[in-house]
Amino acid sequence: MIKATIDNAELQTHLSTLKPDGMDIFVAGNGLFRGALFHGTRFVNQMRAQHKQGLLETFMLGQACLSTALLIQTMKGRESLMLRYETDGAAKGFCTSVDSSGAVRGYLLQDTIPLEAPLESWDLAPFLGNGIITVSRVPELPNGKAGQVQTSSVEIKHRNIAQDLTWYFHQSDQIYTAFNTGIQFDTAGNIIGAGGLFIQRMPLEGGTRSATVSQTEREAEEEDAVLRMERALSACPPLGQWFSEKGSCEDIIYGLFREFEPETVFSRNVVFDCPCSQEYYTEKLKSLPSQEREKLHNGSDEPLEIICRNCSSVYHIPSNL
Repeated sequence: MIKATIDNAELQTHLSTLKPDGMDIFVAGNGLFRGALFHGTRFVNQMRAQHKQGLLETFMLGQACLSTALLIQTMKGRESLMLRYETDGAAKGFCTSVDSSGAVRGYLLQDTIPLEAPLESWDLAPFLGNGIITVSRVPELPNGKAGQVQTSSVEIKHRNIAQDLTWYFHQSDQIYTAFNTGIQFDTAGNIIGAGGLFIQRMPLEGGTRSATVSQTEREAEEEDAVLRMERALSACPPLGQWFSEKGSCEDIIYGLFREFEPETVFSRNVVFDCPCSQEYYTEKLKSLPSQEREKLHNGSDEPLEIICRNCSSVYHIPSNL
């Protein structure tokens, strides 16, 4: 990826006062829940700089990329994951992906979302219609090659990215899962805060409870814990605003979920990045039959311009390959 610069001195000054981006992974409720809290203010700003997006487009793809970053917690070993959200609404949807290194990229299916009237709220439902949300996973084999793609889809229910991901896990895996994402803009339209939260109930191992606890009692305890977790989540401050005001991941985790005695197990970097390069596209063009390459150049000796859809990097490939 050709990294775009953020040429906004006021925004850069603000970003320099914030805590670093990063994702804190934690467990809570004696292992009943796992979670991830992602501070992604610089992450979303980089995404916007790459694609040169307006406010609405930034808000939609930003929510999508924050949610995709949180899906790292559901990945097993070394694999890549793609999230595709396709609707018949004006926005059409998006396609995002993440790999086990923590690199996220993606794009809107409609580069510019048509507006029939001035934007009055950040509710995306009017721009999202009926459609399908699909998650595809590609494991990496021991030899480094990609394994068989595993794909599952559900119909969009809420026309809300975070809520539809929650619905997806309820339908596909029957696992209690919650997503919460937020992006804060200032009056000038700058992204001054962004973040996302993921919580998922984990099945208890058979040996983690006393044999005197029946299955029925265990299920009742877990259902009560889920209800209490939902109450805690309802008290979560708007994450975009929280991080814009120099809030930390630690204060959310150890404050909001204190009754569950949370424990942060590790932190990791997550970035908006793409594996594309000049060499990658050059090799792809070289692999095409000569007639196909000639069609692409259309008889011109000028370099062929290729724009990566995932990150909008622009490459110029010479005609004399």
